[in-house]
Amino acid sequence: MTSSGDGVAARFAEVRDRVAAAAGRVGRDPSTVRIVAATKTVPVDRVRSLLAAGCRDLGENRAQELVAKAPQLLDAPGGPPVWHFIGHLQRNKIRALAEWVAVWHTVDRSSPIPGIAEHAPGATVLVEVNLAREPQKSGCDPDEVESLVGLAERAGLRVVGLMAVPPRGADPRPWFADLAARAGALGLPELSMGMSGDFEVAVEEGATIVRVGRVLLGERLPG
Repeated sequence: MTSSGDGVAARFAEVRDRVAAAAGRVGRDPSTVRIVAATKTVPVDRVRSLLAAGCRDLGENRAQELVAKAPQLLDAPGGPPVWHFIGHLQRNKIRALAEWVAVWHTVDRSSPIPGIAEHAPGATVLVEVNLAREPQKSGCDPDEVESLVGLAERAGLRVVGLMAVPPRGADPRPWFADLAARAGALGLPELSMGMSGDFEVAVEEGATIVRVGRVLLGERLPG
C-alpha cells in the first residue's frame, strides 16, 4: 500500500483504464460502464479517499452498514455518493434503506417489491437472476425473470436491467452472455455483472455496471 489514501486514487485510475481497454476491445464507449465500488467493511475514511479520487458510485451488501455510512458521507468530496444496494434484500430493512439507495440491484423475488414501492415509489431496480440455479445463491430462477420484471413494473418501480453473479470457478463469459441475451429480449438496457476477478470479461460481454471491491480497496476486513 502507498500513502495518499493507501493508493486508492491509483487503484481507481487503474480500474478505469482496464474498463476503457475492455470496452475498446469490443468497440464500446467506456463512458457507458459505471464502476460501483463495493465498500463492505471498508472504513469511512478509506471510502472518502475513493470519492476524492472521482468514484461516485458506492455499493453496500448490508443494510446496517449502508445506513451507518451514508450520513457520514453527506459532505464527501464532490458531494454525496450514489448508493447502490447490492446485497440480499430483507423486507424489514427496506424502510431504512429507502432514504439513501438510488439503485436496488437485488430484487430476486416478489416479497420485497411492495415495500420498495411504498417507501421508494418509482425506485430504480434491477432483477437479480440465479443463472445456474445454485441453491446457496440469491437470485430468481431464470424462468421467472419476465414475470418478476412485470410484477415490479406494475408496482410502479422502474426496472432498468438484470444483475447476476456467475458460478464460482466457472468461465464467466457464457453466463454474462446469457444475462445480456435475457436483458436484451426484455428491452432492459442495464447489466450489473462483473466483480474484481472478472469485470473486464463482463465489460466485453456488455456490462453497464461493474461491482468491484478488492481491486479498488484491497482485501476486506473480516465481517
